[in-house]
Parts: sequence; C-alpha cells; structure tokens
Amino acid sequence: MRNLLLVVNPSRPAAVAAAKELAASFSKVGFSLYTISDIALVNVTNCTLENLPALEVGVVLGGDGTMLRAAEATRLHQIPLLGVNLGHVGFLAEVEKTTLERVVSTIADKSYVIDPRMTLKYSVVRKGVEVAHGWALNEVMVEREDAAMIELFLEIDRRPISRWGCDGLICSTPTGSTAYAFSAGGPVVWPEVDAFVVLPISAHALFSRALVISTHSQILVRVESARGLLSADSLRNFELIEADQVHISKDNGVVTLAHLHQTLFSDRLVAKFKLPIQGWRGE
Repeated sequence: MRNLLLVVNPSRPAAVAAAKELAASFSKVGFSLYTISDIALVNVTNCTLENLPALEVGVVLGGDGTMLRAAEATRLHQIPLLGVNLGHVGFLAEVEKTTLERVVSTIADKSYVIDPRMTLKYSVVRKGVEVAHGWALNEVMVEREDAAMIELFLEIDRRPISRWGCDGLICSTPTGSTAYAFSAGGPVVWPEVDAFVVLPISAHALFSRALVISTHSQILVRVESARGLLSADSLRNFELIEADQVHISKDNGVVTLAHLHQTLFSDRLVAKFKLPIQGWRGE
C-alpha cells in the first residue's frame, strides 16, 4: 500500500467535494489515505502530526494557509506537497486549474516535478537560556501584542543595524516575499534567489527600508518593550518579554513542493495579480 496525506480546508465546499472525489479515486489505485484536517471522509483515516505513518506524498485542497499547515507534516516526513488549484490561485499551489483525474494519474505515476523551498529557523533566548525554537516556510515575525508600538533592535552578523518603534519586523524567505512581507512593502523575490528579506512594519523612522541579505547571515532581533509576540507562518506563536533575543537564520531543512508539470514563478506572479501582459501602452 502507498500512503498519501490529504489536507483539506473544510470551510470551502469545493475543497470538500474534491476531497471526496480524490479519496475514492486514490483508493481505487492502491493508496491508503490519511488526513490531519478536521473533516470526516470515506476511506480516509484521521490522524495527528504525531501519529502519521510513513507517507509518500501530500495533496492539499485549499489556499496557501492550508498549504502551510500541510507543510508541517510533509517537512517532518520529507515528502513532496502538491496543492490543487480549485480556482483560487495562490503562490504555493498549481498555477492552472486542472482535472482531479490528472492529479491522481500524475501522483500514481510519480511524474510530478519537484520544487524545493528553503526554510528559516528561529530560537528565543531569555536570560541566556533558549526558551523556544522552531521553523518557518514563509516568515518569522516579531510584532506588538497590544495597541502600543513595539521597540525592536536589529543586529545582522553581530553588528547593529537600527532601532525601530514599529508594529513589528518581518524576516521572510523568497517563498514568503509574496505573503505578509509583500503587503508590508517588501520586494518580490524569485524562489531560486538565495536571500532573505528583513523589513520593519510601519516604523517611526527615517530609514525603514526592506533589506535583502545573504542566507549565510545571522539575524538577531532584541525586544526592548515590555511585551511582544513571535509568529512563524501565523501557525507557531510565542509570547515575548523585554530583553528577549530572537535569533533567525537559514534552516538546513526544506519544504518540497510538487507540480504537475514544470512551471515558472513568472507565470505565478502574472496569474496571482492578473498583471497586464496583453498588448502594450493600452494596445
């Protein structure tokens, strides 16, 4: 038997309907199916991250948020993750809408294309002791926990860069450059670029530009306010207090995406933002 992880956004009727169809089709071609989603499906076993069996591949029916949730499991099992486009184009799923039959046949034949994505790791040091650690595919963010601004001090490679009173600070991977970092005014970085983006959010300062830095760099964010919050991919959260140090660097692990065929990030960018590519100067 071949084991497959099916991750579904239960709030999307189209995703639930597609999950039922995929569950029946994959079962017919010899797959055992498991899910970590809060949903009941015929031929699919509900599991937690801790008790999943060895898996071959993960399939996601939902948006980028569902993909990030699924990445927790597929990264742990070092398996590829394929996001099915159900009409809501994200940056992690397929660009083009496809048939479910093709999804089944491509996975059954193992003819999908592999797309490895770098990840971040972080640790929180409090009074010389590590009190939290984790990873992120999109971004690690240190942000305010209440209405007041948060005071943050940034160091890169053990050298001081700046102090900001701000809403927070984002450190993103190229994958995450089109997520929260993009909304905060950061640049779009192609996934193949070996770099991080660091940028403050709504900083009260003359200099508050996005920084594009090497993945070999060591990033340190020191909290200089009474309280703050660390958020990794909006999934892993940790409450911060004054003098906490957040260390961020490149992780050795990757999240491996799968695609039905070779695609370019340029096409994803055009599809997501509906960029005008037909004609020129209004022609």
